[in-house]
Amino acid sequence: MYTSYVFIALAIIAVVLVFRTATVVPQQSAYVVENLGKYSRTLQAGFHILIPFVERVAYRHSLKEQALDVPEQICITRDNVQVGVDAVLYMQVLDPHLASYGITNYAFAIAQLAQTTLRSEIGKIELDRTFEARAIINANVVAELDKASAAWGVKVMRYEIKNIQPPKDVLSAMEKQMRAEREKRAVVLTSEGERDAKINQAEGDKQRVIKASEASKQQQINEADGQAAAILAVATATAEGLRRVGGALSERGGIEAMQLRVGEEYVRQFGKLAKESTTLVVPGNLSDLASVVSMATSIIRRPPAAAPEPPARPGGP
Repeated sequence: MYTSYVFIALAIIAVVLVFRTATVVPQQSAYVVENLGKYSRTLQAGFHILIPFVERVAYRHSLKEQALDVPEQICITRDNVQVGVDAVLYMQVLDPHLASYGITNYAFAIAQLAQTTLRSEIGKIELDRTFEARAIINANVVAELDKASAAWGVKVMRYEIKNIQPPKDVLSAMEKQMRAEREKRAVVLTSEGERDAKINQAEGDKQRVIKASEASKQQQINEADGQAAAILAVATATAEGLRRVGGALSERGGIEAMQLRVGEEYVRQFGKLAKESTTLVVPGNLSDLASVVSMATSIIRRPPAAAPEPPARPGGP
């Protein structure tokens, strides 16, 4: 009976020792082990056995990326405007040993340092630029936090500003300013549109006048070319007719035919004159048709005048 009690007691002690010495570290976690109060080693993911009553797990750290909410705080911009700013910070433990012994509470320290750094960065810029310079502010905060957190075994991955809340009166003034800017842009765009329309209309009128003048010029050129061609054709035909008449006169019977033609034309024109006018002056030699024909014949047979000779050159032969 006594032996069974001893066996049960030893079994209980063994179970307790197993529970106290056997440690399972989850994935993406790290345990810091102390040996009699002094740092011994860092346990990675897996099953580990500790020395009972000598070693113990002092710190447990998650190696996953953690999101830390940075509470809203009041910051003063460069132009002395108070704004409420809150943010979120992403960090990751890289060295469990430094995270355990480098600082008491690295999460609280990083959150406080992020707030002070943010106040400093907001104080460097005006209110109007705080909304458009978020990326610059975030990068500057991360750079400053990295300098301090490197000694704590923690890496600050990202810092993002969630909201920037100016006072109500400042918001009202900003809305009025934005409304004025929109109205100004509308007026400018309207004036630019009217200016462009007038420029286009003036350019169209200019092109129309140029095209009309070119068309008028081309028309005048075409008309002049046509008149010149017509005059040239008439002159050519007249010259050809005269050449043929001259050739006919030099042939046999040409003079007699000319005399007959002149007489007929004389009688026809005189008769036409008598029909068109109520008053008629009759020449004294009207009955002497032969004299008229004789005068025309003498004109035709008269030889052409000789061309004048060019003046002699001085000192020539």
